[in-house]
This record gives sequence, C-alpha cells and structure tokens, in this order.
Amino acid sequence: MIIGRVKGNIWATRKEESLKGYKLLLVQPIDLAGEPSGRVLVAGDKLGAGEGELVLVVHGSSARMVADGRDVPIDATVVGIIDTVEVERARVLSCDEAGARE
Repeated sequence: MIIGRVKGNIWATRKEESLKGYKLLLVQPIDLAGEPSGRVLVAGDKLGAGEGELVLVVHGSSARMVADGRDVPIDATVVGIIDTVEVERARVLSCDEAGARE
C-alpha cells in the first residue's frame, strides 16, 4: 500500500466501459514527513477523494481485486481517505497538514 496526496483529476469523457463509476485521480506518493516519494500515479477512486487529501492506494493485482472481481484495466485504486497517520503514538501526518479541502 502507498500513502499519497491527491494532486488533481483526470477527466476522460470516453474510457473503457469497465472503468465506469471510477473517478481518475493523480496521486503523489509521499513519505512519513509528507514529502514526495516516487512518481505521480493515476489511481481509480470510488470513495470521492478530492485534491489535497491524503489517500491509501493499492496497486497491481490488489487494485483489480477492489473491483468486485470484475476484469478492470486498472493498476492503482484508492482504498481509503486518511484522517491521520500515527507512528509510535505520535501523529506524523494528518488531513489538516496535507492541505485537504475544507
């Protein structure tokens, strides 16, 4: 799993039929200090995440499993919108610090 920050949306008026219902997001993986860590990826989202929010993303075969067993051409999926991340009882990331929308 990857922790990331939503950087934007991808609008596609025409896309593969099996992607219907998915919002496509640009997600920047981040480290526990909130700094960029790796390349921006495109992730499918059915949870309604928005720009600036922290999200939990799965990729590879796990991303396709989220699609209720459907054969969906997707390799990254948002599986959670993060409120806070704690390490050894100390908050290291929170949605407020990530610049999430109000």
